Amino acid sequence: MNSFWIIFWHTYLTKLKTKSFITTTIITILIVLGLTNFNKIIQTFDKNGGKDTVVVLDETNSLFKPFKKQLERINKDIKLVPYNGDINSAEKAVEKGNYKGLIQLRLNEQKMPVATYKAMSIADSSIYTDLQTGLQQLKTMLTASQMNLTPMQLQKLYEPVSFNKVALEKNAKTEEQLNQARGLVYVLLFVIYFAVIMYANMIAMEVATEKSSRVMEILISSVSPITQMFAKILGIGLLSLTQLAIFLSVSYASIKQNMSTLKGGFFEAFGFEHIPVETIVFAVIFFILGYFLYATLAAFLGSLVSRIEDVQQMITPMTMLVVAGFMIAMFGLGKPDSSFITITSYIPFFTPMIMFLRVGMLSIPFWESFIGIAILLATIIVLAIFGARVYRGGVLMYGKSNSYKDIKKALQLTKEK
Repeated sequence: MNSFWIIFWHTYLTKLKTKSFITTTIITILIVLGLTNFNKIIQTFDKNGGKDTVVVLDETNSLFKPFKKQLERINKDIKLVPYNGDINSAEKAVEKGNYKGLIQLRLNEQKMPVATYKAMSIADSSIYTDLQTGLQQLKTMLTASQMNLTPMQLQKLYEPVSFNKVALEKNAKTEEQLNQARGLVYVLLFVIYFAVIMYANMIAMEVATEKSSRVMEILISSVSPITQMFAKILGIGLLSLTQLAIFLSVSYASIKQNMSTLKGGFFEAFGFEHIPVETIVFAVIFFILGYFLYATLAAFLGSLVSRIEDVQQMITPMTMLVVAGFMIAMFGLGKPDSSFITITSYIPFFTPMIMFLRVGMLSIPFWESFIGIAILLATIIVLAIFGARVYRGGVLMYGKSNSYKDIKKALQLTKEK
């Protein structure tokens, strides 16, 4: 047992000090800080306080005021100012950077407003979309006045139809709860997806590196391969939890500090204002179980190769399983209650992501999530027993690994040993 802890702490501390671990941790922390301070960063670089000034060249001398009134209802961050010069001088003012753009207003043959928008670049679609919407509403008002429609009649004409959605299932989530859960599950799915791929690959590379440097020959003479395998899996597992703890601590501190600026918008839409405790609990459970499932698989696949160059080729099918599970989960965000999602949530290699998706978005019975967890645990145990046998023989194999037929060779070496 002493040798297990030696390898466990050696694996953990060695990986903790690597440049790749430190670099990815720092980069991720910077991304987290950037997202939680996004509004402050925009305000720092925004010279106009978030407002875009658009100059208006009104050839009719009557459209500017009603057009400005309509636009204020749509987007108050677009500031319209009248321009008394000609079109050439207005264009030059835009080119100098005095204005974001210019809009030229005139009437067509039917006495309806038409416009031309000019700017240095039309890549910012939000501005001219809002301008177009404002002009469309102005045209509607003018048309209504020509048809002698009263403001009350016009309001009734454009009043949206009442359409309520009611779930008959007991304890079903409301539409607002579903939208928040969808955003939260989306983010947590990405965390599970990238963490499983990154740390499982790390285990396979660790085993292959030791074999290529012949360190394995020294290790197996004093420590059993099975002890090595589980010590490495748990060591890198602790490393993943350490990194996640750092991310969560930084995120919590930054969010708490910027809570006033994060209220509403993206932060509220993604459901981060009111995170259910059970969602976090299930996220941690499925993250840990998903890690052990793929980590065990990666460990014995890594033991089959003798060169680091062959690792990616050997673990490609495992990576494709993770990608497939993630893609199915992305589809399930729109249809979490479909039969396809329900069935695939019980396939062990997809369960960590898809069952978590169902738990986060639906009010499923407890026994369904319990069965998913039980299937995962049973698969991990079976895979660990089988993987330990393959690992035990695989670490003794050297030479180029060409196919999964080497699993059979590894099992034969295990029996001979």
